[in-house]
Amino acid sequence: MVEAFWEAFPPLWGQIRAHIRRQAVERSGITVEQFYILRHIHKGYRSVHELAGVKGISRAAVSQAVDALVSRGLVTRRPDPVDRRRVQLELTLEGHALLEALFQEASLWLQERLAPLPREELESLLFALKILRRISAHAGDF
Repeated sequence: MVEAFWEAFPPLWGQIRAHIRRQAVERSGITVEQFYILRHIHKGYRSVHELAGVKGISRAAVSQAVDALVSRGLVTRRPDPVDRRRVQLELTLEGHALLEALFQEASLWLQERLAPLPREELESLLFALKILRRISAHAGDF
């Protein structure tokens, strides 16, 4: 089981990252890290501290990516209404639009790869993915 996992996931993840990298860099001029920062802000992570924790990278690295996104008009910073010493991050309308376009493209790309699979295999894959998600939610990152 472990061997099958390592034979399947790293190559698949590599293909997904390469596709996202091409789309993010070629179409929008952002890096893969900036894409993931946008994605996590969209998911509700509102501070550099939270983003650093979820990404497992330094605050300085997150701050640098956020600076670039702010400069591009994709993210805004605003004072936290409860604690003025903190800053909240939000996607701009342009940031939302870019993220939606990248999500749509990635979704279409993945649908094309899954389309040849028979229904039974798709159902099995969905079942396995739900199990993996449950395991990762309880065990942290792999």
